[in-house]
Amino acid sequence: MNRDLARIRLLLALVAFGLFVSGVTVWPALAELHWFASLTTGLPILHAWLLRCLTGLEETGKAYPFLLYAGDWLAFAHLMLAVLFLGAIKDPVRNRWVVEFGLISCAAILPLALICGPLRGIPGYWQMIDCSFAIAAGLPLWLARQGIRKLEKASTPTA
Repeated sequence: MNRDLARIRLLLALVAFGLFVSGVTVWPALAELHWFASLTTGLPILHAWLLRCLTGLEETGKAYPFLLYAGDWLAFAHLMLAVLFLGAIKDPVRNRWVVEFGLISCAAILPLALICGPLRGIPGYWQMIDCSFAIAAGLPLWLARQGIRKLEKASTPTA
């Protein structure tokens, strides 16, 4: 049972860490885009998209810096979601709802990316990258949920 609990905690910590990294990497987005674009010169389609994103972010920041405030809130939301998972790491059985919320959120990534992506002119391959986050977070959450169910069954008294 301790081994199962440790595994669940590790899976949840992985998700919390991913949310934390996703949050803090919003602020240095310009530097990250410059760096990533420099790595993709051999991939013309991806490189062109990254340069377009970079130009858009730079021009928006110069002309309308208040619009970048939305990114600050995006970062904040990711950080707060990471904090939410700390409770589940501490007591996964009691906070199973956090894991279920995470799974629902992962499922919601798909329609968001596939509906809003085309509306915003996001290339299909980039939408697939966005959708991959559903799998990257959903798989450890699903495995954690399976482990939590196992712990719940083990702790339920039999008649």
